[in-house]
Amino acid sequence: MELVFATNNQHKLKELQAILGNEFHLLSLKDIGCNEEIPEEQETLVGNASQKAFFIYNKYGYNCFADDTGLEIEALNGEPGVYSARYAGEEKSAEANMKKVLDKMAKINRRNARFKTVISLILNGEEHLFEGIVEGKILPEKKGGSGFGYDPIFQPEGFDYSFAEMELSQKNKISHRGRAVQKLVAYLKELA
Repeated sequence: MELVFATNNQHKLKELQAILGNEFHLLSLKDIGCNEEIPEEQETLVGNASQKAFFIYNKYGYNCFADDTGLEIEALNGEPGVYSARYAGEEKSAEANMKKVLDKMAKINRRNARFKTVISLILNGEEHLFEGIVEGKILPEKKGGSGFGYDPIFQPEGFDYSFAEMELSQKNKISHRGRAVQKLVAYLKELA
């Protein structure tokens, strides 16, 4: 099955293709000739995922899915949440975003956080939603060199190291995106 993944993030694309395996062929926005900025104007992760997926389906006619992910920090009342990618500004700098979180959390002991991913799948005009959550905590400093986004400062529950210190295959098994994608894949396999 061929599906468009509504992203220009090559890290996400690689991560998702690894989870999906050979039964599905992922097309990127570049593959379908979409070079424009996809609107992301909603106040919720569900709203953004849905808006992105419907934008591609309606404009390009491909079955597709889009995701939106947020880091929700308990002590910061759920921040950065839906604004995770641009927490420190519109340039979407992972380094600046992590620095802002670490600065805000510097004197806070309660470090509980969670990553949440919502996937909106549009098949023949019909929407299906999938959610994945991983609980954990914010580390006091960055650890590890792999992964992307907030991975170096997020330690998942049950582990002694950050997402950025994990092998991609291990992260995919337990991550928020991995869990949401597993639900997506299970659904798609039922259709096959």
